[in-house]
Amino acid sequence: MTSQTNLHPPVARKDPKQTQLHGHTLTDDYAWLRDKQSPEVIAYLEAENAYTAAVMEPAAPFIDRLYAEMLSHVQQTDVSVPYRKKDFFYYSRIVEGQQYPLYCRIPAPAELNALPPLPPPNGFPNEEILLDVNTLAEGQAFMSIGAFSISDDGHWLAYTTDNTGFRQYTLYLKDLRINTTTTAPTPVIAERVGSVVWAADNCTLLYTVEDEETKRQYQLYRHVVGGAAPNADVLVYEEPDERFNVGVGRTRDGAYLLLESASHTTSEQWFLPASAPAANFQLIEPRHDNIEYYADHREGLFYIRVNDTGRNFRLVTTPVATCGKEHWMEILPHRADVMLEDFDLFRDFYVACERVQGLPRLRVFALTASDMTGRRSPQEIAFPEPAYRAAPDINLEFDAKTYRYNYQSLITPSSVYQYDVATATSTLLKQMEIPGGFDRSLYASERIFATSADGAQVPISLVYRVDRFQRGANPLYVYGYGSYGYSLPIGFSSNRLSLLDRGIVLAYAHIRGGGEMGKPWHDAGRMMHKQNTFSDFIAATEHLLAQGYGAVGKVAIEGGSAGGLLMGAVANQRPDLFRVVLSHVPFVDVMNTMLDASLPLTVAEYEEWGNPNEPAAFACMLAYSPYDNLQAKKYPAMLVKTSLHDSQVMYWEPAKYVAKLRALNRDANLLLLHTNMAAGHGGASGRYDYLKEIAFDYAFLLGQLGIENKEKL
Repeated sequence: MTSQTNLHPPVARKDPKQTQLHGHTLTDDYAWLRDKQSPEVIAYLEAENAYTAAVMEPAAPFIDRLYAEMLSHVQQTDVSVPYRKKDFFYYSRIVEGQQYPLYCRIPAPAELNALPPLPPPNGFPNEEILLDVNTLAEGQAFMSIGAFSISDDGHWLAYTTDNTGFRQYTLYLKDLRINTTTTAPTPVIAERVGSVVWAADNCTLLYTVEDEETKRQYQLYRHVVGGAAPNADVLVYEEPDERFNVGVGRTRDGAYLLLESASHTTSEQWFLPASAPAANFQLIEPRHDNIEYYADHREGLFYIRVNDTGRNFRLVTTPVATCGKEHWMEILPHRADVMLEDFDLFRDFYVACERVQGLPRLRVFALTASDMTGRRSPQEIAFPEPAYRAAPDINLEFDAKTYRYNYQSLITPSSVYQYDVATATSTLLKQMEIPGGFDRSLYASERIFATSADGAQVPISLVYRVDRFQRGANPLYVYGYGSYGYSLPIGFSSNRLSLLDRGIVLAYAHIRGGGEMGKPWHDAGRMMHKQNTFSDFIAATEHLLAQGYGAVGKVAIEGGSAGGLLMGAVANQRPDLFRVVLSHVPFVDVMNTMLDASLPLTVAEYEEWGNPNEPAAFACMLAYSPYDNLQAKKYPAMLVKTSLHDSQVMYWEPAKYVAKLRALNRDANLLLLHTNMAAGHGGASGRYDYLKEIAFDYAFLLGQLGIENKEKL
């Protein structure tokens, strides 16, 4: 790889902008990069891209080799396990050479609980292609499907698309009775749409719309197929509180439409009979600060997951006619050591989706005529590995006697199972095929704990190739996130084989701010406690090195979005600990972003980070903000990636961060910025394009670890 000394990176001009608050002066030399319409800004981003391309040009053969290697582990023509909705089985399939999936269906048999057929890779002879995303993507640099909703009678498809990456979705309506494979344009119903749901009459569609400036879903509209023009759709509800987003859905039994308004810490729901969509929504329980609740319905009762008596949620029931809190009856209590993450409700049973000591758990509770409360001893679905992901799959049929779930781990490919409630047995429907010679027996997975600075025990999930592992000698890769109560999923990735087979030990640190240990784990890493997130990650890395899972001086770390904030903070606090940093769409300009209430998401984010207009929150945030804490010192090698149309973390945050770091960095380590000029927060939308991005990242990482020119051993 070309040395940085042989090329000259762009130098961004300084144009100081000062903000004075709480006795502090914040100086931002690169605020001018916020002007997306400025030719100078675009020229600077393109110059950074050109510099990155020039530096990485000698690695092009290695990037191509990594791409081919990862592609060899992908089943390029494949099909998902069909799921049932009413009279059809629905599935998606992908075809070799195509970037995007096809959404399809076939008629379903009368037997509700029949095992779904596995379609041949090229589809059934009688399949209907409902949506070919490749056709939608023609002439587009980006294409993403958001909502995909079928009416009960199977006649209508409502779907949304985003062709920029800015997560502004357009709602279309398609009549599936005419010609499911037609390429003719379908009517545009609305712009900037979020959630979509059909009423029981098969002609009323409810959808939510975001505010164009703040990107907050704040309005609910009602559209009637064959009725008035879309621009005359009825506004049903508008949420005035800027902290709250609205969404609309339907209970699994189909009886009620549910309107939800929720912030990061508080929620409220209204209900409406799905058979009377023009009626008025009724409130279940008024919102109370720091109380969240989420409802479903069964036989005249609402089942409600709520955290009113403890942060980790409990489950209650209440009659629909008298659904206020005073009528709630507890059926599953709050437990300090168990997080009730969700529940799936059916006619004869419900499934509690829980998390215990950082690991997911699925428990099945019978609901019978003689035991309507579900207090009978549950069946627990057992999982065999020390670190894994187990989560509900698609379960749309309320009368089902079986339950579908997904299981995978760091060494077990994604597997879809169907659980028979009567026999308490699971049947494997499909496991992801990994071509190219994958042998799971060559790899080991572990789960260990590190002690953080204040004594907290931080879980770490590990995977490595057994015959490449030599204690204290291997390169170490550590991934982290630690925000929004999001539990880092421990799933399988065939792309990781390119790292594991080269002797890298991969570790996933379940740090505070995430949700692995329940709501208190999240609370301990947000707001005024955010430093715990960074301390946990540093402690996890140090523990891994102390236990011989990696070699000092050979540590790579990666994070994206709020995980990019993590990367920036720990690189500031312990730059000596890390050799190379991969930072994707990083939230690094904390102060300037959170002080600008006009930006998308800012006001709602006060409940995660704090409001810097308050002195205590300002001081806390300023102490860790990566952009504001950059210093004239040595930093690890870094690849910072962003997208011009990112709607979550604006492109200028990483651009400003790199510009400032270039001016302060006191070593010759590579610092690269790459901006995808035609994508959003998640990077490229096409599967081959996305794989090429990963190959580029891995080539940078491996090159900085000195493994660039080494083939797999």
